[in-house]
Amino acid sequence: MILTTTNSIEGFRIVEYKGIITGTSFEMKTKFSFKTEKNKIITTDVIDEAKEHAFQELQTNASNLNANAVVGISVDMEIVNGSHFYVSVTGTAVSVATDK
Repeated sequence: MILTTTNSIEGFRIVEYKGIITGTSFEMKTKFSFKTEKNKIITTDVIDEAKEHAFQELQTNASNLNANAVVGISVDMEIVNGSHFYVSVTGTAVSVATDK
């Protein structure tokens, strides 16, 4: 599956628009450290996990529509109280074919 933030894919043409789809994830940071560097690493890991889950859900939703690509992806993230991370990934599910 092709995922892109752009509205087109070089070498491909969009043959059918399937619809707007979203993937979401909510993760909670459960480990804390008094060391700033370690805390940054922990936080980064939680954010990465939340993004990964949201993108997996986005791909599942695209597959359910028989799409083979998602264009125009935008990522929105909200952090609540420094320990709750909400990620939303939105894009347009499409079917693409090569230009050849």
